[in-house]
Amino acid sequence: MNKMDKLVIALYSDDSTVRSSIITALGKQLDTQLAPHQIKEFATADALRLYVDSKKQVDLFILDAEAVPEGGMGVARQLKDEVFNCPPVLLVTARLQDNWLAAWSKAEATVTHPIDPFTIAAKCAALLKADSALANN
Repeated sequence: MNKMDKLVIALYSDDSTVRSSIITALGKQLDTQLAPHQIKEFATADALRLYVDSKKQVDLFILDAEAVPEGGMGVARQLKDEVFNCPPVLLVTARLQDNWLAAWSKAEATVTHPIDPFTIAAKCAALLKADSALANN
């Protein structure tokens, strides 16, 4: 399998401990039906936007809604509004009560802090499989 076969997950959080816990939770491969993945880390929304604007591969966005100064919900909404065929977005929120805001942001899924490894891995795998199925139809 060459490098191009890897899935690319773009992870945005200003908090390195959040990024680290998500990277640990996701491992190297989410599911046997999916290719292995690599995770591109971004500590600022500007860095994420530069990456996206360079037209590099992204198969899934994981955005921290609690990131400062720019939260993941606003970034998600911008990506969904501005990126043609935007890949799925998973938002990490502080509370379940924030899910209505996640819906506003057009994110396909949410998980809450603290990160549960099994939940986030399962949701990421489901989003990637669904997106792959859509692309093949």
